[in-house]
Amino acid sequence: MKILVTGTAGFIGNALALRLLERGDQVIGVDNLSDYYDVTLKEARLARVKSHPAFTDIRADIGDRACMAELFATQKPQRVVNLAAQAGVRYSIANPHAYIDTNVVGFANILEGCRHNGVDHLVYASSSSVYGANSRLPFSVHDNVDHPMSLYAATKKANELMAHTYSSLYALPSTGLRFFTVYGPWGRPDMALFKFTKAILKGEPIDVFNYGKHRRDFTYIDDIVEGIVRVLDRVAAADEGWSGHEPDSATSYAPYRLYNIGNNQPVELTRYIEVLEHCLGRKAERNLLPLQQGDVPDTYADVDDLVHDVGYKPATPVEIGIRRFVHWYLDYYATAAIRGSQ
Repeated sequence: MKILVTGTAGFIGNALALRLLERGDQVIGVDNLSDYYDVTLKEARLARVKSHPAFTDIRADIGDRACMAELFATQKPQRVVNLAAQAGVRYSIANPHAYIDTNVVGFANILEGCRHNGVDHLVYASSSSVYGANSRLPFSVHDNVDHPMSLYAATKKANELMAHTYSSLYALPSTGLRFFTVYGPWGRPDMALFKFTKAILKGEPIDVFNYGKHRRDFTYIDDIVEGIVRVLDRVAAADEGWSGHEPDSATSYAPYRLYNIGNNQPVELTRYIEVLEHCLGRKAERNLLPLQQGDVPDTYADVDDLVHDVGYKPATPVEIGIRRFVHWYLDYYATAAIRGSQ
């Protein structure tokens, strides 16, 4: 298929593009190479896919309405995976407009492109952050999520509502994926695993929020990509049993669907750090701090719908995932050091 993937210099988008190319799809990759974090890392990710003959590399911002309209009209993708976003809960407190510009305005441009160009299926990134103040675990896509605790979470909830509107008005099949703390090789430098690894290797203290007691459903990148591919191949359809008297937020009378993608095995942050220490062969000096503004204490994904509909459940344990990340990190930065000395 001809698939448009936004955010192809990003962590998840790049891994997905690589996987789609490997299975024989044609990928149109869009990224604006935002400097939110190290652009050199983004360029290194792109180098993994740019030389592939079936990959088209496009520098563009999804927030640019005219550019997106032209892109859809000229490329005519059959399916779209929107992974471009301004990420990060904490950054959204300091820079709210960046989230509106990309996550709301940019997503509207994607929806319009799909609507006017006959796209078969739109798959887009939501987030476990939408569960906000919910405390009933595991988090279910069938639960109400009207109490976000950060603007980032609110923009992701808005994406789900916007997608449903287009599914309803224009019969655009859309599927939202609520990702749960994705980690692994080629990951984001603003994420805890990356920060912890860098600090421990330098002998610097690490900031451990909520005194290390909060739990996260850490989900390995390969598991995430497998889930995206399976969902992409299963075009969202209307739920014939849906009722407005007892509305289910995960399905609809329209071709609309929501799924959690999480490991379904939450791990306490303290344990996560212990595994990293073992893989690095070094102990961390811990700076214990209270829970940060906008963060939630625990995340835990109910993935029953994903298992039922696409026959897949993420299952990589953190012991394996962190070891693979550490191997990549040491190799990547050793190579970068060699390049820098030449």
